Amino acid sequence: MIDIKTQYAGLTLRNPLIVGSSGLTNNAERNKEFEKAGAGAIVLKSLFEEQIEMQSDILMQDSDYPEAADYIRGYVKANQINDYLELIQKTKELCTIPVIASINCYKSDAWIEFARQIELAGADALELNVFFLETDLTYNSENMRDLYVSIIRKVKETVSIPVMIKMSKMVGNIPAVAHTLTVNGADGIVLFNRFYQPDIDINNMQIVSGNVFSNHSDLSDTLRWTAIVSGKIPGISIASSTGVHDWEDVIKCLLAGADAIQMCSAVYTHGAEIISQVLTCIEEWMHQAHYQSLDQFKGKLNYANISNPAMYERSQFMKYFSNRD
Repeated sequence: MIDIKTQYAGLTLRNPLIVGSSGLTNNAERNKEFEKAGAGAIVLKSLFEEQIEMQSDILMQDSDYPEAADYIRGYVKANQINDYLELIQKTKELCTIPVIASINCYKSDAWIEFARQIELAGADALELNVFFLETDLTYNSENMRDLYVSIIRKVKETVSIPVMIKMSKMVGNIPAVAHTLTVNGADGIVLFNRFYQPDIDINNMQIVSGNVFSNHSDLSDTLRWTAIVSGKIPGISIASSTGVHDWEDVIKCLLAGADAIQMCSAVYTHGAEIISQVLTCIEEWMHQAHYQSLDQFKGKLNYANISNPAMYERSQFMKYFSNRD
């Protein structure tokens, strides 16, 4: 009998398919539908520190009492947090699969108490999405690594549930940062987060939103770094994310060394049924390839297990296209 259970960041999942953090997972009843469709776990929609601060600033603009700033910030944050804790509790009441909370933060001390409340509300794990876009010409890139470390250390001192870091592919030396995070307590790494994509409307001369969803071409970076990080850091637990749209993408991520795979854009596009379709195809592929469990092929093609690991390090096209007119 084929077994597709997997261990990810200290969690036991019935299968490696996780519904990624998005507006889709901001509703407890909908999360139950994802469980019925076969999802192995759910990452709840992120609570954004930046968004809370922005809402506070908007309210303060309408206030004639500047001295009320602290009260307004506290009020907005408390309401957002209470709503989020209620989402965790309702989802846990309806679902039996692991429920992973998510925070998008960029200050090392902003969410320590909130992390504790998340655990008390019943979340099985916590995913931290830390990255922010730095444009200051004098900014030292090592500060980003130090920020990651500071946050993971403080949160791990506060909670006992697994804590994952959702990384950006713009942090510099990705394997080095991933290694530093695991040494400092991260139970898992998610490769990668996806940013807001800007575009330019040339007719109205303004900045507009670009494509919201990922596409298949985004998978290449996910595969490259999943394979390199899993091959260079034995024992690290990785969830591949961004560019995963069908069952073949999931298999590729597993071969590259992922323990779990997050899907989001595909679920938006095709609905919850894509989950059961993907799982059926994975089991059929495993049957045809004579695999009984994921461990029999997971990481088989990562950086450490292929004869020429330089295949994952090549970054130039010239060698492959120099003979083409």
